[in-house]
Amino acid sequence: MTTTGSAPTGRKAAFGFIFASALLNAVSFGVTIPVLPALVKEFAGGDTASAAEWTMVFGAVWGLMQFIFGPILGVLSDRIGRRPVLLISFLGLAFDFLFLVFAPSLMWLFVARIVNGMTAASFSTANAYVADVTPPDQRARYFGFMGASFGFGFLIGPVIGGLLAGPFMESLVGDFAIRLPFAVAGTLAFLNFLYGLFVLPESLPPEKRSPRFDWRRANPVGSLRFLQEQGRLVGLASVGFLFQIAHNVLPAVFVLYTGHRYGWDIQTISLTMFLTGGLGIVMQTLVVGPVVRRVGERGALLIGCAGAALGFLAYGLAPTGLLYIAAAPLFALSNLLSPGLQGLMSRRVGPEAQGRLQGANQSLTGIATIIGPFLFGGSFAFALRHEALAAWPGLPILIASALMFGAFAVAWRFGRPAPTPPVATAEPSTG
Repeated sequence: MTTTGSAPTGRKAAFGFIFASALLNAVSFGVTIPVLPALVKEFAGGDTASAAEWTMVFGAVWGLMQFIFGPILGVLSDRIGRRPVLLISFLGLAFDFLFLVFAPSLMWLFVARIVNGMTAASFSTANAYVADVTPPDQRARYFGFMGASFGFGFLIGPVIGGLLAGPFMESLVGDFAIRLPFAVAGTLAFLNFLYGLFVLPESLPPEKRSPRFDWRRANPVGSLRFLQEQGRLVGLASVGFLFQIAHNVLPAVFVLYTGHRYGWDIQTISLTMFLTGGLGIVMQTLVVGPVVRRVGERGALLIGCAGAALGFLAYGLAPTGLLYIAAAPLFALSNLLSPGLQGLMSRRVGPEAQGRLQGANQSLTGIATIIGPFLFGGSFAFALRHEALAAWPGLPILIASALMFGAFAVAWRFGRPAPTPPVATAEPSTG
């Protein structure tokens, strides 16, 4: 057995290793997406508005844990390496899904969200891994591939989850069908832990690590101060923050919203996620690279902001499910936002601070995830409970659209490229 800080059997870290890990992780997340709100609604006695409020609370607690622990794990990955932090995250996810399998009440779900929020730094640490093994001028492209891995997970995962919780499996295992997707997700998360333990190499060599773990940098306030110290990182971080708030609208209300407004069941919701996930993969694998070469990282960022703003607007106004689906190609342009943003931000810091940067981003994500569920779940429940707003169940999605129009304005102002700090050139690899 190898130590947690070294590459197994001396393997050289490469993009292909972290891509495989991120893919498996995203699938495990995706499996639970169409099922968790239904389980919450079941515990809430079938009341959609009450389920929206509970989902809001769970999302806010998850975000609070991200806000506190994201910077800690980011700074820790700069000190001891990316691999051990990823192992902690994968094992935490497996534990979380196990909780969901046996949860007898909403309070158990609450505990599971706390554990998940504490350990769910895998996406940000994976991005730091990408920055370690790719040169600055190719990072946007590889961040796009990482987005594709998440997109594929959210493409196939919800379909698997919908089938596992669907009528056929219910006829075989009865009421346990709604818990079965969590058992599968937990198994995938544990397999990812084993992959990390025995296969995944370390990407950050000891000579490039931070000399010590600094609690002043690891606390949320210190991580946000780091963004301020890096000049134009503040403007770019604001774009990401607005996007993260807006992006919370779909996890917060999508399943309940489409079920209420269009009468969709879990399988229809899963197939819709399959379609939108497929469009995301096409964008991230085939479009990001050419767009960045043609218009640069700033251009990709602006197109992504505009696509999100207009896509959310169309989603919120769509009176029928068919028109909602027709807006999916427009919203797919939002997949250009994160690669462009990550490429611009990673250029502004050296290799020893990539984990700190991603930890600060994770902290902002945590704040956004606290705000988002209250903003969107609250506005959705408010619209359902007030007759004057009953015709506007898409109100939370329209709020998300307004936030993205604001993000576009900030990106226009602060998205200009900055000089890259001196770093040792890494060889791009997909091995």
